[in-house]
Amino acid sequence: MVREMKYTEIGKIPVEWRLQTFEETFCILSNNTLPRSDLNDHGGIVRNVHYGDILTRFGEVLDCEKDEIPYLNDVSSLTASAQVLQDGDVILADTAEDDTVGKATEVYSLGKGRMVAGLHTIPCRVKKGDFVPKWLGYYLNSSVYHNQVLPYVTGIKVSSISKTAISETLIAVPPLEEQKAIVSALSEVDQLLAELKKVISKLRDFKRGCLYLMFPQEGSDIPQMREPGDTKPWKRCKLSDLVLIERGGSPRPIDDYITDSPQGLNWVKIGDAPTQGHYITKTSEKIRPEGLSKTREVHPGDLILSNSMSFGKPYIMGTDGCIHDGWLLIRDICHVFDLTFLCHLLGIPQMLEQYRSLAAGSTVNNLNKELVGNTVVTIPNIDEQKVLGQCLEQLDRLIALHQQKIDKYAQIKKAMMSELITGKIRLA
Repeated sequence: MVREMKYTEIGKIPVEWRLQTFEETFCILSNNTLPRSDLNDHGGIVRNVHYGDILTRFGEVLDCEKDEIPYLNDVSSLTASAQVLQDGDVILADTAEDDTVGKATEVYSLGKGRMVAGLHTIPCRVKKGDFVPKWLGYYLNSSVYHNQVLPYVTGIKVSSISKTAISETLIAVPPLEEQKAIVSALSEVDQLLAELKKVISKLRDFKRGCLYLMFPQEGSDIPQMREPGDTKPWKRCKLSDLVLIERGGSPRPIDDYITDSPQGLNWVKIGDAPTQGHYITKTSEKIRPEGLSKTREVHPGDLILSNSMSFGKPYIMGTDGCIHDGWLLIRDICHVFDLTFLCHLLGIPQMLEQYRSLAAGSTVNNLNKELVGNTVVTIPNIDEQKVLGQCLEQLDRLIALHQQKIDKYAQIKKAMMSELITGKIRLA
């Protein structure tokens, strides 16, 4: 059966669906302006929804029974006008550093708990329209709605929206049975994503445990866990005695050297590093060969270590390229390391603690070649390095595999939302 559609300001939707403005749908509640320093993750009486958590931690639906929501340190810091949230309320982040501004979450399963909306949020409560739980959370985060919000975003470095500006944006109101069917389908995908995230969390915990047992702890030269037959103590060495360490460099102004030419040199930036795994195999930008004398060239098999931002994060080069001064080159010129082992070694907690300790006296918490060179490493023979490297690499691959599944299902969910939220695909 072909169902009739109608043309509206948000595109074609089923004729049975209604549209109403944001202002018609919601009344605006009060929020507080308490900073992150006034919150904690340990416990309290009243929970607080901070805009940063909406942007980075919470999904379309804020499940108050499952999600970790910060508490207020001091309830007395709330003003008399503070309004307690309830199930079905939605909270929008009115500020962000990019176009995620306007991201929303719907309060769900709050029960008798007390919760308020915090800094840079627009808390809303339905005053008109019938909505099943979770529908508004999904709708307000759909591209159909977010594309309505974007024209009202202001600011250059920081993006913002106001409740007045978005008052005329449109909310779709399908029949309740359709809302239920759509919410059910999207919730099933969310449940699958949640289970995969739990698996990744457990794998990461397992890897942390392996790193603790497989590498000697402070004051020891023997790890707690190793292959049968490996009994020799590990050797303690100054890192600069084993590897070449050099800082990257950048031709300036860099914009004058960026090129689209196939003859350009790969320009390695932190954004080129993988979210899972250690190999950098491609770059998003290239620089002209004329800039080579002002930078540092790296080759497959070289390690690079971030010296700012994602402080002390090591990666293995899988391609030729050039690095700026936000990276350190680490090259195994003495051929004493298994590459995979060295990459994991540079990122273990003991090394990160050395980086932090040695950098503590500097005015900027950055790494430099002298600081990294002064760290002390404890290493086994090359055969034991290879065994450890292979074991940790297998764990990384398993984590990456599950992350790929998450990314795949997230894309499927995004496509489902686009089709279901507009009624292009009907489930009821």
